[in-house]
Amino acid sequence: MSETNSSMVDVATLYIVPTPIGNLADITQRALDVLANVDLIAAEDTRHTSRLLSHFSISTRTFALHDHNEQQKADFLIEKLQSGTSIALVSDAGTPLISDPGYHLVNRCRQAGVKVVPLPGPCAVITALSGAGLPSDRFSFEGFLPPKSKGRRDCFQALANDERTLIFYESPHRINDSLSDMLAVLGAERQVVLARELTKTYETIHGAPLGELIEWLAEDSNRVRGEMVVLVAGHRAQKEELSAESLRTLGLLVKELPLKKAAALTAEIHGAKKNALYKWGLENLG
Repeated sequence: MSETNSSMVDVATLYIVPTPIGNLADITQRALDVLANVDLIAAEDTRHTSRLLSHFSISTRTFALHDHNEQQKADFLIEKLQSGTSIALVSDAGTPLISDPGYHLVNRCRQAGVKVVPLPGPCAVITALSGAGLPSDRFSFEGFLPPKSKGRRDCFQALANDERTLIFYESPHRINDSLSDMLAVLGAERQVVLARELTKTYETIHGAPLGELIEWLAEDSNRVRGEMVVLVAGHRAQKEELSAESLRTLGLLVKELPLKKAAALTAEIHGAKKNALYKWGLENLG
């Protein structure tokens, strides 16, 4: 592992700095060094960020950059960067740009040839996924669910057959309605994990078939408090059931024919899927 002088920052550079999603101890030393040494911090909410900076005795000047002014202020910040100013971009919690402001600024910086340095750090998506117990080799982060029922149902319908683990953000006041819409589209048996209050005192990660999860939430109003990450197991095609007759036929034919041809003939005789028969043969007759 190489070592660098983490207390130094480069001029004319935009740093993407993750901040804690709940537990202040999760901030990295590198993040603190960058925040303390840059010329300016572009923050989603300057009052919120000021409390964080005050906690760590950092006095760097802040500048408001949020969803409503980002496109207008991006040019101003790029001019500052091109003149040699070093800037850190932070959101209220977690990694900037992940369902938070920053995309337009980073995109414009890339177009303008301004150096962008992303720091690793807290991110609710990855934190929830790592503890959910759902497949993590392939996943899709879908951001916040639409605010209206029709939009949510359309979203779930479009993703119903996606085999990846699906990850959403949702607010406490919409979680019950969103899960009800999910139930209507994906069914009661789809495995869902709810991760709330991550890294905080009342952190909860609870998984169950969707129908049972909805019942579990209804048992205690405290379970719908706090910011939430909803993780949904990807679609799994039901294994096609092969009749006993077709398997007996395959077993007889494979004694005289190659498996591939035996599977094709069995499929024709019994109206079964050739690929399913071939796979079963590989697993059981090899």
